[in-house]
Amino acid sequence: MAADEVEATPTDRPAAGRAPHPVDEVLRPGRLLAGGLQHVAASYAGVVAPPLVLAAAIGLPPAQTTFLVGAALFTAGIATLLQTIGFWKVGARMPFVNGVSFAGVAPMTAIVGTQADKSDALPVIFGAVMVAGALGFLLAPWFCKLVRFFPPLVSGTVITLIGLTLLPVAFGWIQGGTPGRPASPTGLALAATTLAIVLVLRRVLRGFLRQIAILLGLAAGTLIAIPAGAVDLGPVEHAGLVGFPAPFHFGTPHFTLSAIVSMCVLMLVCMTESTADMLALGRVVGRPADERTIAAGLRADTLGTAVSPFFNGFANSAFAQNIGLVAITRVRSRYVVAACGAMFVVLGLSPAFASLIAVVPRPVLGGAGIVLFGTVAASGIQVLLGAGLDRGDNLLVAAASLGVGMIPVVSRTFYDGAGVPETLRTLLDSGVSAGCLTAVLLNLAFNHVGRRGDGERRGG
Repeated sequence: MAADEVEATPTDRPAAGRAPHPVDEVLRPGRLLAGGLQHVAASYAGVVAPPLVLAAAIGLPPAQTTFLVGAALFTAGIATLLQTIGFWKVGARMPFVNGVSFAGVAPMTAIVGTQADKSDALPVIFGAVMVAGALGFLLAPWFCKLVRFFPPLVSGTVITLIGLTLLPVAFGWIQGGTPGRPASPTGLALAATTLAIVLVLRRVLRGFLRQIAILLGLAAGTLIAIPAGAVDLGPVEHAGLVGFPAPFHFGTPHFTLSAIVSMCVLMLVCMTESTADMLALGRVVGRPADERTIAAGLRADTLGTAVSPFFNGFANSAFAQNIGLVAITRVRSRYVVAACGAMFVVLGLSPAFASLIAVVPRPVLGGAGIVLFGTVAASGIQVLLGAGLDRGDNLLVAAASLGVGMIPVVSRTFYDGAGVPETLRTLLDSGVSAGCLTAVLLNLAFNHVGRRGDGERRGG
């Protein structure tokens, strides 16, 4: 199929007389809102973390930091709506949350370091992000063809890596958002209590309440944290009711070649991760992601990225943590995640409402995160079990790929003294991208190159 023949609009309407696929099911308003709020709770910290880190690197005052966080929420909502509802050939039309890619933190802080006046950094970053998003949008019809290099052996390895690389995020939340610092007794107790509540609710509840066990667990954990003094209500007290992210608030974009190259590399990394995420979600919801679905999803990612700088936002990509939530709840409707996107837009327009989500203590999020992220890893292991690890060198391919992918998870400074170029570091510092590339290359080497007709039987 030629690139210009790739149709990116999945079949939304069922044949006459058939019930819609669960992905296209429109739930009742109450369930829709509760499910959307659960996705907001699961992904809120991931959306606001990159702008908080970047604001600290630039030295923005609190008011400007709050503005930047609101812009990130607003643009994440737009990107999520593009992904779930879509239009034309844009949007995978799957229950995907899109938000600010944390992979962009390293190259963006590097750009900050190159500016003589740090206040000039954001316009340079925004200009580079716009170009990278436009380039990614043009590449989507060709990039989607990489799906042929993702047989169960590769996709199972990558899905497992997604879960394993997310688990340290949950551990960092339990440590109060500061990885490397010992967890406090209060933090450990809150995380363990929240985890126990979620597990008990999943065991004893039925129906709709069972589906929102994560949300109920987060609410219960937060209530328990109040008498423990672990809930900070300061953001609620000082937040304004309305705050629109005015276009180009930090100045008109500047286009610098070195920054553009750095962000274009980041865009390719984000597209690789999003492809893996779409393959993983496709298996979870029972609608495998084909070339046209991936092309449509990548268009949504990259269009959302290109538009975000207009509203002071950054590069967007699919959020893997929400795959775990879909797997646990079995609520596969994309309209639930669309409701999450609408809520993000509202949160971005109202700092007061956004602050209500922010009061959930990090350790409480960490307790629920262990379940969410562990579920993703377990889903990948399930795929690997069906990939024939006992055949040929498949076990070796999976083992080496997992090992390479875990390097930046175990040690963020692993490549610091190796003289690795900065552009290559962007790839290697992403465990999912590094492990994904390793799995693809090793699968080709062991199961295709030099083989005549037996690649499929060997698992590749």
